Amino acid sequence: MTPLRLTKPLIAVLNELLDAQRNGNDIWGLEICRKADLGPGTVYPILDRLTERGWVTSREETGPHSGRPARRFFEFTPMGHEQAAHVLQMRELSRTRAGLKPKDSGPEDAS
Repeated sequence: MTPLRLTKPLIAVLNELLDAQRNGNDIWGLEICRKADLGPGTVYPILDRLTERGWVTSREETGPHSGRPARRFFEFTPMGHEQAAHVLQMRELSRTRAGLKPKDSGPEDAS
């Protein structure tokens, strides 16, 4: 199995999954697309690769869902959560060492 390339779309998907898990929320594919501002043709292949590697599991919505297909909810496995947190932490460390702003730094105060 080839290693995951840490692309901007992959980083965005990992962050949305981590965010949902951190907040105790369910997240489904199209919600990841919306929040990450990515199309389904980008997000679903990423989710498939994460599932193949054992980082993510999915389950189908069981409650009522009139007028739309059932949602497929995604969440990290314990190993996937650990791996995702590690690769994102290593990326931030690399960016800091390279003199780039950390991802979470907001705009500077202009006052």
